[in-house]
Amino acid sequence: MPVATTRAVSLHGAVGHLIDVQTDVSPGQPGLTLVGRPDATLNEARDRCRMAIINSRMPWPTTKRTTILLSPADLLKRGTVFDLALAVSVLAADGYVAADGLPHTAFLGELTLDGNLRSVAGVLPMVLAAAERGIRRVFVPEPQAREAAMVPGMEVFGMRSLAQVVAELRGEEVPEAPPVAPMSGARLLSWRGEDRLEETDMSDLLGLADVRYAVEVAAAGGHHLLLSGPKGTGKTSIAERIPGILPALTREESLELTAIHSLAGILDPSGGMIAEPPYAAPHHDASKASLIGGGSGQVRPGEVSRAHAGVLFLDEFPLFRSDVIEALRQPLESGDVTIARQEESVTLPARGMVVLACNPCPCGDYVNDPGGNRCRCKPQQRRDYQLKVTGPVADRVDIVRHLRALTKADRGDQFTRPESSAVIRERVTRARERQAERFAGESWRLNAHAPGPVLRDRWPLPAEGQLLVDDQVYEGHLSRRGGTRVHRVAWTIADLRGLDRPGIEEVHVALLLRGGGPLLLEMLGRAS
Repeated sequence: MPVATTRAVSLHGAVGHLIDVQTDVSPGQPGLTLVGRPDATLNEARDRCRMAIINSRMPWPTTKRTTILLSPADLLKRGTVFDLALAVSVLAADGYVAADGLPHTAFLGELTLDGNLRSVAGVLPMVLAAAERGIRRVFVPEPQAREAAMVPGMEVFGMRSLAQVVAELRGEEVPEAPPVAPMSGARLLSWRGEDRLEETDMSDLLGLADVRYAVEVAAAGGHHLLLSGPKGTGKTSIAERIPGILPALTREESLELTAIHSLAGILDPSGGMIAEPPYAAPHHDASKASLIGGGSGQVRPGEVSRAHAGVLFLDEFPLFRSDVIEALRQPLESGDVTIARQEESVTLPARGMVVLACNPCPCGDYVNDPGGNRCRCKPQQRRDYQLKVTGPVADRVDIVRHLRALTKADRGDQFTRPESSAVIRERVTRARERQAERFAGESWRLNAHAPGPVLRDRWPLPAEGQLLVDDQVYEGHLSRRGGTRVHRVAWTIADLRGLDRPGIEEVHVALLLRGGGPLLLEMLGRAS
């Protein structure tokens, strides 16, 4: 058969496009032509596939003209993931492999010159895209078979070489081949104490009752949080313990997050689906591309997307570069990131909790107490520093807490034992279950993601509570966006307390959480 078609998948961000690899082998001037907008890496696949076929002791059409079309032809294709599909397509067009059934099969993998397979990034999102378009059989490198098998209903063949793939297609005995090397970006370094966060617990923290409650509300509703206070007041310790009070990921969240990590090339092939909420804490010297996403060639997810459904902690937030801070506007507002380039626009999910931490001044010693203030910063330095956490970015934060240093009374109180993470996690889980029931069938899961107009129409605040919020807006203490965020936090407080809807007290507490005002002990005790 002079023309044969195989299938591969081209990734553009988190969107997968099914690609027809059509090969024509016919009389003419010998040579290989690859068309359909391949990039430089894909153009090199001509030599890789030719040598892989020859070194696998299979026929290469050396006396014929071979033309390969990657369709749709107007879509830019890049990367080495097409190698296996190209090689099988050539063999099928030359009659060495039966072409029947190939259009219903996807082939994903890079080839070496000796015909062995190598792993590629993004197998899970590629197989998901193939499944949505009716593909029910896929060939992948052996280490990524478990990853591909996460897609329901997909028949997965984990192979080590081109010879094994061809033998399976021809119904012959599969030959031996050396194991496939793991991804070059796989984690190779480990160190003692790297899992220290697994040993942390909320019961380790003394005092901070109002901050602990604010963190519980933020975790229950997926709200963004700002922690401000002098150095040593526990901002980092609190943020590191937030993943411990979050419930395990739902299957939908787990699949989304695993696909993102696969796309980023950091998925552990032996770990299966990611089941626990992620935690990311990039250094304040991180670039915009590493935090938001981007890079040369194919767009890679940044830390804000890798922390999807988990926690992104930005310590020393004012020290981040200005372009990074401003780039956070979109993920804080909409829960996704759009990276636009000349020829493509890529949208990646980023619906995780963002926790910002900052000192009151560059030296971190400023306190609003003349007797205890040891700050060495000039007033202008403090103003410039604090301007980094005001304006549009701060307006997109739901909850603000100002921490203070522990007193002797806090340290010496033997009668108040802080709750453990497990106890708090139970309440957070129940609150999220209430949200899942209320938002069943919607495109969002948590209060923090609910659109403001829908909340006002279908889940409004009580009249006196809405009046309280409107007064704050009209007096200039809240923006319209801030009023919507108070609305969301009020619903989360009601969910934690087991109420059918928020009342005036829940709205009042939400306003205090939004503005950073102090909370009375009786307000904290209402949580069920």
